[in-house]
Amino acid sequence: MSVAPLTPPSGGWSPEEYDALPVDGYRRELVDGVLHVSPSPTGRHQRVALRLGAALDLTAPAEYVVTQAVEVKLAENLRYIPDLLAVTAEAFGDGSRPLYRPHQVALAIEIVSDSSRGMDRILKPSHYAAAGIPHYWRVELSPELNVHTYELGLSGEYVATGEHSKTLTVSAPWPITLDLAQIDR
Repeated sequence: MSVAPLTPPSGGWSPEEYDALPVDGYRRELVDGVLHVSPSPTGRHQRVALRLGAALDLTAPAEYVVTQAVEVKLAENLRYIPDLLAVTAEAFGDGSRPLYRPHQVALAIEIVSDSSRGMDRILKPSHYAAAGIPHYWRVELSPELNVHTYELGLSGEYVATGEHSKTLTVSAPWPITLDLAQIDR
């Protein structure tokens, strides 16, 4: 089935036009009025997201909830959908919230795909840091599973806190130890 491309409005997409787009299964993100539509992730990408999310959810203290693929509204014209995120339990509520604000997010995780390298390695962490999200993880799948962890530094930019290929051990946003071989088995 062929889908007709959306014609961008002159001047870019407004927040109102973006919000009026149908909920139709397409992964759309808004970056400075430009609509980014991502292809479906690979099976491995989805499997790692599922297992990593489940493992994090099991370790999360009661004040956090781990969820996936929910929009974070960084600004009116800047909306991203992290692969995984940990939000405050208060913000999560009954789970019906369609989006979160940066102050409600403790951790944003992006799993790098062929089509998202620049976004996940450069653009998104820059925007997440500027919005004040305290922790960012970048998951690389090639040549092997590798998790790069970052926390917000005093300068307002992310500071690398580790590169994990066998076991992931961090103390924040809560103490976490994960066997990455089990995540990517």
